[in-house]
Amino acid sequence: MINVIETYPLAMVISVKDNTPFITHLPLIYKDGQLIGHLDKNNPQANLLDNNAEVTVIFNGPQSYISPSIFKKGHLPTWNYVAVHVKGKVSEIENPELIKWSLIEMTQHLEAPDHKYQLDINDPKLEQFVNYVKGFKITITDWEGKFKLSKDKNHEDFERAKTALITSNRTQIDTILNTLFQ
Repeated sequence: MINVIETYPLAMVISVKDNTPFITHLPLIYKDGQLIGHLDKNNPQANLLDNNAEVTVIFNGPQSYISPSIFKKGHLPTWNYVAVHVKGKVSEIENPELIKWSLIEMTQHLEAPDHKYQLDINDPKLEQFVNYVKGFKITITDWEGKFKLSKDKNHEDFERAKTALITSNRTQIDTILNTLFQ
């Protein structure tokens, strides 16, 4: 599950106040049983991310429709996906230096493996930026992997479903990005 979090760090962070859900998409990094992140102080959810409030976090990995046409024998249509659901208690990171270090660690993680960019702790832009964000850490209390990958199929059909999932994700990425960037 950690591999999914590290590979697909953009998470949906979900808080609830007065029966109203607040959902923000944020990159988070996993470190020592915690998820570390930050968000704009003006985000309505920012006030809910402290005091050991309970949160739910969802990381989505690859997902796709799997057509029965790829199999030799008859199967029904299905949807394969990878997801990790995390529950935890969130606390604010108040120290600006710790927030800056969390931003540096996140950048190092996201720049891997080539590390073509290094965020400098003394960068004046970072010094300004830290004033506009709220840092937080989520101590994980429960997590569950959701891996629906056609593992109930025979080896040949499983491999076909795996190939279809990979191919579909590449095609979907090309299609949506080419549409959005027109």
